[in-house]
Amino acid sequence: MKIFYINYIETKIREQTNEETRKIQITGKSTYIVSLPKKWVTSLGLKAGSPITITIQDNSLILTPKEMVKPATQPAEAILIVSSKDDPNTIIRTIISLYLVGYNSIVVRTKEERIDPIQISVIKELTRKKLVGTEIISETLNEIKLQTLASYPGLSVENALRRMCIIATSMHRDAIQALKNLDKKLAQEVIQLDDEVDRFSLYIMRQLEVAVQNPKILKEIGLSSLRDCLGYRVIVKFVERIADHAVRIAENILELKEKPNEAVFKILNEISMFAQNVFEDVVKALFKKDYALANQVISKAKTIETIENKAIKEIRPKIKQADVSNIKMITESIRRTAEYASDIAEIVLNLNINQIIEI
Repeated sequence: MKIFYINYIETKIREQTNEETRKIQITGKSTYIVSLPKKWVTSLGLKAGSPITITIQDNSLILTPKEMVKPATQPAEAILIVSSKDDPNTIIRTIISLYLVGYNSIVVRTKEERIDPIQISVIKELTRKKLVGTEIISETLNEIKLQTLASYPGLSVENALRRMCIIATSMHRDAIQALKNLDKKLAQEVIQLDDEVDRFSLYIMRQLEVAVQNPKILKEIGLSSLRDCLGYRVIVKFVERIADHAVRIAENILELKEKPNEAVFKILNEISMFAQNVFEDVVKALFKKDYALANQVISKAKTIETIENKAIKEIRPKIKQADVSNIKMITESIRRTAEYASDIAEIVLNLNINQIIEI
């Protein structure tokens, strides 16, 4: 399997070992100027009259020769050459990687007579279920072309992450409802919803990757600094994990021999509500940028292990031996939900530390 890249320009500028300090001067009544070292200017092939693009990034001014600035909307295309011997899962992972680093067009092509039908099937399923804003725009016997059509302002990182959190919360709530009545159909629906979380996760990671490469996009996707990119990247993975544990609860429900009696469900529901409240609080802290609330979440989540141990002791004598393992796995997933919420709260603290710094 080989990959060829088209229209993807990556400019690398060598780090300068020298550093110079120049004073800002004023000319006229409203214009500030600063001189540039001659050797730096000539080394980049510039001269008097060469256009320079000035960009504000965090607390810095970045000067870039205009011809070296990559447009925010510049198309990027990658061609992936496959053979019938390639594992479909390997192809899927490669397409996801290309999507994440920002390629707008991905062409899957074979030198053989046609692409393997199984490979076609998994590529179509991936596009439909996991890649937000991506469509198959053309298909022949030996080529499939995927095009990402979504524009950056269309769905901000914050809105996509908010949607992820809503779905993860809904999955956890539905999983516990499925446990109450041993509703295996509802448990299956929870498992299927995980694809939606993955779709938004991949979309957000793609946006963050592109924003890091091109700071102009940072504001377009709703973030204020490159530091936010790292924080949101970690938060997205934690929300993914919370959704994964909702799936694990549902999978364990499918293995139960009988529905829990009222007393057992009451205990499980109580620790579930505790975990859900912790997660909902950290979501509020995240989007309201509430440092104090994030701190409260961390303190509250520390008690979840004690609550879980107490619950298991109370539950164990009241359930069949065949269901003990699955019930224990359910309580563990509930605990992990609260713990991941605490991990998110740690990131929220880091993102909003300026709130408690005296200037």
